Amino acid sequence: MSIDILIVDDSITIRAMTKKALALSISDLGQVYEAENGILALARLAEKKVDLIITDLNMPRMDGLQLIEKIKRQPNLADIPIIVVSTDGSTERLSELEHQGIRGYLRKPFRPEQLKEILSEILETTYDHQTHNTDVGDF
Repeated sequence: MSIDILIVDDSITIRAMTKKALALSISDLGQVYEAENGILALARLAEKKVDLIITDLNMPRMDGLQLIEKIKRQPNLADIPIIVVSTDGSTERLSELEHQGIRGYLRKPFRPEQLKEILSEILETTYDHQTHNTDVGDF
């Protein structure tokens, strides 16, 4: 099963670096979609189904926190795991993000190994659990 991902960041360089880190981290990487702010991310999510979202916090028009809040309020999107990649790592911000239900946080700049570690945890808990549930039957 391939994993489709949405990267949301206003920096084209960070999106390219994240995309490259994903290619090194996920053997069954599917489509990688990009958006430069929360508004464009929501538009992309209306068009495409993704398995994971990686978002920055500080972006124009709609920031990452506003995006996360809108995603969590939509039943068809609320369960998508979200990883935040940001320079904003204050205790208050991390607490707020945890309360919003994000699944991982990376401080910019990050190393590909750090992303791979978080991805491994998320994909293992999300997709292994689903696989095991489909293997169980009432026979």
